[in-house]
Amino acid sequence: QVQLVESGGGLVQAGGSLRLSCAASGRTFSNYAMSWFRQAPGKEREFVAAISWSGSSTAYKNSVLGRFTISRDNAAKMVYLQMNSLKLEDTAVYYCGSNSRRWASADTSGNDYDLWGQGTQVTVSS
Repeated sequence: QVQLVESGGGLVQAGGSLRLSCAASGRTFSNYAMSWFRQAPGKEREFVAAISWSGSSTAYKNSVLGRFTISRDNAAKMVYLQMNSLKLEDTAVYYCGSNSRRWASADTSGNDYDLWGQGTQVTVSS
């Protein structure tokens, strides 16, 4: 059974840091690009960051560029999102996504991902 499980969310003060993790199982992890999306209350799910199957290319939402870093460990079947200098507007449920196509690049559209985790809540307080 293919599964993604996120962890690492929590409550943090503005300016603080969190590291999200996503554990993958049931699919040849190293063949697939991975992503992080987020959804705030009353808003649509939006792209945050993506990484190609090899890790050689990444893409970021403009507002997180320079603050967030996506990385992956193919041997451990893990993808990470290091979030620094967190802002109030980063508050959301964060979801890990697996691309539907093997050997894909760092796609930024949610339509490119067919497998999602259950999400982990990130709350940034003032």
